[in-house]
Amino acid sequence: MNVFYHPRAGAIILRTVLALLLLFHGVSKVMGGVGWLVGVLEKMGLPGFVAYGVYIGEVLAPLLLLAGIFVVPAALIVMINMVVAIVLMHMPHFMTLNSSGGWALELQAFFFFSALVVMLTAKPRS
Repeated sequence: MNVFYHPRAGAIILRTVLALLLLFHGVSKVMGGVGWLVGVLEKMGLPGFVAYGVYIGEVLAPLLLLAGIFVVPAALIVMINMVVAIVLMHMPHFMTLNSSGGWALELQAFFFFSALVVMLTAKPRS
């Protein structure tokens, strides 16, 4: 079964899939704006400008991951972005299941833990 042993290829595939799937969310926010998020944050007592950080986590970081540059910082940004998204938007769903029986936060968990694996498997620059 050594024919299937390609850890670098696996890490690159995971990094690419993570970046592409997250980039869809970022492009959606670029196209539709984050005005709705500004309002949500201000209702929570947070400054509205914080909403623009989503562009770093969902556009810039995925582009860096796709390019294979600054992989560890980019993956860390994705992880932070997911924690912030869960805390600000998804806490009521933390202990719930979706309509098909899966965890309501499985997408956020996928993004977070995929970014963690990408960060831990990134080939150091020599």
